[in-house]
Amino acid sequence: MAVVDAFQHWVYTNHAAAADPANCDAKWAELWGRFMPGVDWSGLEQEMMTGWHRKLHIHQVPLYYVEYGLAQLGAVQVWSGALRDQAGAVARYRRALALGGTASLPDLYATAGAKFAFDAGTLGEAVALMERTIAELDTA
Repeated sequence: MAVVDAFQHWVYTNHAAAADPANCDAKWAELWGRFMPGVDWSGLEQEMMTGWHRKLHIHQVPLYYVEYGLAQLGAVQVWSGALRDQAGAVARYRRALALGGTASLPDLYATAGAKFAFDAGTLGEAVALMERTIAELDTA
């Protein structure tokens, strides 16, 4: 999500440079290296650089990838609640689902027991939970 979002931001703020596919390839490779460190693309550098070609959302539904990030952050918070109280978390989630399109996104998040926020604290808690879980799985 971060690679696509950063790439689209660059495209929309650098129209002239983004008109050249070679510049787009270079920018994609730069962003991939920034956000996806440790992935070895040896022998597949061309495929990595042209990854933006294969992201349909970039071409047909611009900025849609941001929704993936919003959804992931909400899901991690609901999951965190479920780790503490699964029945309560499921009940809150079901109440939020029942609201459907009748409530704002921040209200839906709140009903589900999550915060619609992107501050350091909210993101830090989500990342810490994921990192702890990955570490636990690595030792299992």
